[in-house]
Amino acid sequence: MARAVLTQADIQRALTRISHEILESNRGGSDLVILGIPTRGVILARRIAETIARIEPDAAPVPVGSIDVTMYRDDLSRTRTRTPQPTEVPAGGIDGRTVVLVDDVLYSGRTIRAAFDALSDLGRARAVRLAVLVDRGHREFPIRADFVGKNLPSSHDERINVRLVETDGDEGVAIETAQGEGEAK
Repeated sequence: MARAVLTQADIQRALTRISHEILESNRGGSDLVILGIPTRGVILARRIAETIARIEPDAAPVPVGSIDVTMYRDDLSRTRTRTPQPTEVPAGGIDGRTVVLVDDVLYSGRTIRAAFDALSDLGRARAVRLAVLVDRGHREFPIRADFVGKNLPSSHDERINVRLVETDGDEGVAIETAQGEGEAK
C-alpha cells in the first residue's frame, strides 16, 4: 500500500527552495557545477539548474552533468545493480569549483560515498555539497545533505518511491511497504 507524501507541486516548491539555498550558500551561481546521480538525480539536477537560471537570468548558466557511481559502490556483490550510465562532466571540469551532487533519495549514504570516490577520479573540487529531494534517515555512513527537499522518517521495511514525469509519466513521492528482494530505497 502506498501513501502519497509529495505531489508534483510539492516537488517543484522543494526544488525552488533548494535552488535558492544553493545560490545563497554559494553567493551566486559562479563556479558551480551540478552533477546528478542517475537516474532521477540527473533529472532533478537539470531542473535545479533551470530554476537557478530563472532566479538569476543575467548570470551565466550553471553547468550540469551526471556522475555514474555504479562501479564505485561497495555493495555490488550484495544488491542488484543497474546498467552503468555514462558520466558526463561539463566543459571546464570540476577543478576548483563547487560541485553540487544531486540525488532523489538519501538513505544509507552508500550511493553518496561512491559518488565521492567517483568524483575524486574526475578532479579536485573546491567543495562538494549534496542536494536530495528526500532524506529518509537510516545512515550507515556519516553523510548529511546540505539541501533537503523533505525529511521523511521511515522504517527499513518501507520504500520511498520517487516518480518523475520524464521517466515515469507522472510525478510524486510515496511511501510504500517494501516487497520482494533487494534493498529498499
